[in-house]
Amino acid sequence: MSPPQPTPAPLGCPGHAAATVALRRQAHQRLDALLDFCSDDEPALCFLDFEKALLTLLLCLGRPLVQLFLLRRHQRLDLAAWLRRGYRLSDDCAPRTLKTAFGPVEYGRAYLVPCDGQRPGVHPLDAELGLTRDSFSPLLIGWFCRLATRLSFRLCSELGGMFLGWAPAPSAVQGWVQGLGRPAYAYLSSGPLPADDGEVLVLECDGKAAPTATEEELAKRRGKRERHGKGCKCQRHRGRARRQRRGRKKRRKKGDKSKNGRSATLVVMYTLRRGPDGRLHGPVNKKVFGTFGSRKKALEWARAQATRRGFGPDTDKTVQVILDGELCLEKRMRRLFPNAILTLDVRHAQEKLWLCGRQFHKEGSAELRSWVEPLEGLLYQGRVDELLRRLRQHLGRVSRRGPGTKGKRRTLAGVIGYLQKRVGLMRYGEWRGQDLVIASGVVEGAARYVVGERLDNSGMRWVEQRAEAVLLLRCIEVNGDWDAFWGWADRERRLELSQGRAVQVRSNAPTQLPEAA
Repeated sequence: MSPPQPTPAPLGCPGHAAATVALRRQAHQRLDALLDFCSDDEPALCFLDFEKALLTLLLCLGRPLVQLFLLRRHQRLDLAAWLRRGYRLSDDCAPRTLKTAFGPVEYGRAYLVPCDGQRPGVHPLDAELGLTRDSFSPLLIGWFCRLATRLSFRLCSELGGMFLGWAPAPSAVQGWVQGLGRPAYAYLSSGPLPADDGEVLVLECDGKAAPTATEEELAKRRGKRERHGKGCKCQRHRGRARRQRRGRKKRRKKGDKSKNGRSATLVVMYTLRRGPDGRLHGPVNKKVFGTFGSRKKALEWARAQATRRGFGPDTDKTVQVILDGELCLEKRMRRLFPNAILTLDVRHAQEKLWLCGRQFHKEGSAELRSWVEPLEGLLYQGRVDELLRRLRQHLGRVSRRGPGTKGKRRTLAGVIGYLQKRVGLMRYGEWRGQDLVIASGVVEGAARYVVGERLDNSGMRWVEQRAEAVLLLRCIEVNGDWDAFWGWADRERRLELSQGRAVQVRSNAPTQLPEAA
């Protein structure tokens, strides 16, 4: 698609009625040209060329319409309220170029300065319309930030160039995402509550690591860039020359990891609704929250949201918390949710049984499956005491002497100790009878598509505070709340603008990680 044509110069000061007449005439002329183009009898034009040309003409038509809207809003603007607040008129037609979905648009607006000189100047028209200092329209900023929750910043810019004919730089998209980190956390913590919740609240918690930059990588990233020497400038030879200057890359030893991952804590909250068949259906109103801050802060978020959704600490409704078996996590959840049903993810217990079975039989063999399946049956029936008794019998049959027996005994004893400490979390027979949840598949999937698909891709190296903003916005997007969030954020920005503050979405400051009090 050909890029939009440059916008025409401003047609006089916005205070003149001639500018309005000229813009209306220009819009009519472009509309007539568009109608003539669509009704042209030229047979050689294929539909592909027609559609591309039509889109360009529509963009050209949109720019004078946007100018007309801005002009009329400026003419109807009443400055009396601002003048009473201690401002005076400095320029009645300060020019500005605003990049919109139709291309760049030039317009003029009044500029007021404070009489005391202690506050920044304001543009009342921008404050009334919610236009920040970013030089981009709110719709465009929202589009690219939403894209950034699913694609890299560079891909966002490239896609914009494909569909709009132009696009903001990747650094601009990254700055907008960073600037939205703090309001995103505020929205996730205090935004509108879902309606029509079910009778049973379910909480699942898990972690997922994203690759973070090492201190050495950060030093290279923040240092001065090397200048290319003389000679060939092609990518292949340029890279070879750089490697010769830096020397060979240090080879990692066996077991060394290059990921340098920092784990994000994910909390998934949803409800289940009992249907006419007596079974619990869902998930209903599922919400995902993630943070690279402390896990304690994430759990406090879960406690606050559960209370807001009508499941307070003293509720008589059913609350179920699915755990991965970590004892410190269990203790924290018992304090935060004293009346909740704490459940060990059945998959973790199953993995322990298969680990024991591999001590006696070959991986993938029929004998291994025959050994594990009866124990799994006891596990799903909630007969954990009998399961432990059988494991102790297997442990007793292992000789204390002989090759390979020490490892078998250690593994069996470790699994028995692990399960014995968590007997109260494995009443699976009872919970299956009530049609409750016994596995954490929902949060396992969220770890993959919330963190893995956006933050754990090849070549990515994040700074934790910068990854935090992306993670929070991605949670809003996958929750299906983006439109509501963007409307809420726009109202918050308009409120700040109406108070005479200088507002800009873009920010280079990293998002502060939420820490527990």
